[in-house]
Amino acid sequence: MQANPSSGRVAGRVALVTGAASGIGRASAILLAHQGASVAVCDIDTHGADAVAETIAQQGRTALSFRLDVASETDWQAAVRRVVTEWAKLDIAVNNAGIADARPILDMSLADWRRTMAVNLDGVFLGTKHAVQAMRQGWGGSIVNVASSAGIKASPGASAYCASKAAVRQFSKAIALECAERGDRIRVNTVCPGGVLTSLWEKAHWWPKFVAGAGGVEAAVKKLAETTPLKRFATPEEIAQSILFLASDESSYMTGADVVIDGGYTA
Repeated sequence: MQANPSSGRVAGRVALVTGAASGIGRASAILLAHQGASVAVCDIDTHGADAVAETIAQQGRTALSFRLDVASETDWQAAVRRVVTEWAKLDIAVNNAGIADARPILDMSLADWRRTMAVNLDGVFLGTKHAVQAMRQGWGGSIVNVASSAGIKASPGASAYCASKAAVRQFSKAIALECAERGDRIRVNTVCPGGVLTSLWEKAHWWPKFVAGAGGVEAAVKKLAETTPLKRFATPEEIAQSILFLASDESSYMTGADVVIDGGYTA
């Protein structure tokens, strides 16, 4: 990642990032650390999380890594407890972990549906709940939930994913209002990326067939990108810049908002 010179935009803050072993989570963890935050790098992929924390340490910044299954409340309780024990507070929570198991409804089992909801929606609920609890004990904070343009504009064959991401948007708005009414000084916003160059595509069950039909990975990515007015996908680093903005005081008058970063897809 080509990082800009650090201006300390989140200096002295403590951040927790889920799904941080790769993609948007990895880029966000590295950028937040570069801008002065101490970062908890969390993922179900412990080796990947360890590697990201090591990268941050090599840059002279502060990070710790540990396994976190976002669908497990026990894991969340342990994660937030560890962060608060280590750094005495939690200022920033980035609920990024997600899966994209897109398939037609008649090919989808109830177990498939529930797995998507468990990670994409339950994970955000639990992450937000425990972040709010920790932030109320401190001086407030910023929660950034990663939704998707699919939560704004539906796609055929992706009903569970679209439903989960639309729910993340509305859930985040409701919690933003709840925190504002209490005077918590806790802001809750979402980012809604469009197509992003991450490994999430490779994990979709339809991806191998799509790649074969397109004539290779590069051709498959190009074909998907053609649906976007800018004719390209975003990089994880571009999405991370918006997450940094929402995490920082630069967005201090924003709560309950969606930041859409989709190359014009939903325009």
